[in-house]
Amino acid sequence: MSDADLTGAGAGSSHPSAEIQAAWKLAAARAAVAAIPNGAVIGLGTGTTADLMLAALAERVRHEGLRVTGIPTSERTRIEAARLGIALADINDDLAITLSIDGADEVALPQLDLIKGRGGALLREKLIAASSRYRVIIADASKVVTTLASHSPVPVEVVAFGWRRTAARLAELGARPALRPLRDDPTRPFVTDEGHYILDCHLGPIARAEALAARIKDVVGVVEHGLFIGMTERVYIAGPQGVRAYDRPD
Repeated sequence: MSDADLTGAGAGSSHPSAEIQAAWKLAAARAAVAAIPNGAVIGLGTGTTADLMLAALAERVRHEGLRVTGIPTSERTRIEAARLGIALADINDDLAITLSIDGADEVALPQLDLIKGRGGALLREKLIAASSRYRVIIADASKVVTTLASHSPVPVEVVAFGWRRTAARLAELGARPALRPLRDDPTRPFVTDEGHYILDCHLGPIARAEALAARIKDVVGVVEHGLFIGMTERVYIAGPQGVRAYDRPD
C-alpha cells in the first residue's frame, strides 16, 4: 500500500461502506493489540474504533491469558472495558502508562498529527496521551489526509458558562463553531464527562496546525481542543491492501 493510496482525494472520495470501514478498523485494532506486552498499563481510547480495540484486547485477555491494566478515557469506555473483563485503574493511581491506544478523526501523514474528539472525550484522551510513554492510533484509510481539517471539524471543549461568547472568540480565529447536540435529542447540547460543551469548529485545511492549536488554547473559555500535534509515535492504517504501520519521523 503506497502513501498515495491513503491520502488526498483517493481516501476522501472512495467512500467505503460502513461494513468495509468497520472491517478495516477491526484489522487495525487487532494489529495494534497484537503488539501489547504482558503486564502493560494501557490508556484505553473512546469511540467506535476504540470499541473494536477493546473487543480485540478482551480476546487476548481471555484466550491468551494476557495480563494488562486499562486506564479508560471516558465513562463509556470504563463501562465497556469492565463488561469485557479488562482490569482497570484510575489515571491518578501510581502507575506508569506503558502506552495508549485510540482512534482518530483525521491522521495527517507523514508527521502523524491528528484531529480527535468525535467520541466526545478529547480532554481525557489528551490527558492520558500526555501521560503515556508511547502513543498508538488505529484508523481506516478514509481517515488519512495530507492536511488536517481537510474533511473534519476540530472539536473544541469549552466551559458551558458563556459558551456563546467563547464561540464568538473562536470565530475571530476564522472558525465556524457549531454547538454539538445530543445524538438522541438535538434540542439539547452534548455534555462531556467533565460537564463541558463541545464546539465543532469548521476551519478548512489548516496550513499551520501547531500555531492554530496554541491560539485556540489561549481563548478564554476553552478547556482543550482536538488537535493532537506531535502526540503520536505509531499509527496503524487499514485499507483495501491490508494494514500498514507508520512511525513518526525523527
